[in-house]
Amino acid sequence: MNGYIGHFKTVCRHKYYVAKECFKYGLYWRGIVHDLSKFTPVEFIESAKYYSGKSSPISASKKANGYSKAWLHHKGRNKHHWEYWTDFKNGVPFAATIPEKYLIEMCCDILGAAKSYESNNALRYFESHVHLWLATKETIDYVRDFLSRESNPWVL
Repeated sequence: MNGYIGHFKTVCRHKYYVAKECFKYGLYWRGIVHDLSKFTPVEFIESAKYYSGKSSPISASKKANGYSKAWLHHKGRNKHHWEYWTDFKNGVPFAATIPEKYLIEMCCDILGAAKSYESNNALRYFESHVHLWLATKETIDYVRDFLSRESNPWVL
């Protein structure tokens, strides 16, 4: 039961911070519906099972099982993840262009995650993971610029 309560609190805290960020940019609906799929049984039950309060339950599930049903479900339903916008064309993976409202929500998600997990350095997190992204140069530049401005409001 502890994993269920801990995971529920973590998701709610994350949703709060992301909504707060989305509201700054006028994305009220995106802020409200952000990550609602985390409350579906396929995502919530697996994440609660692997919840430790110290690291990602998705990573723990991947380590234990080789994959995560929760993550496969989540990334396929949430347009603020770059993975949602990847596909194959003639057997070759490619990244599609992401509409701006989802790019902003993506940035708010990274900011919200940094705040809810008390790292407070969204740009550093992004830079340490961007090498894994299959995204357009425009997407990467947009996110980098957005997070740079958020971490240093004096940057124009």
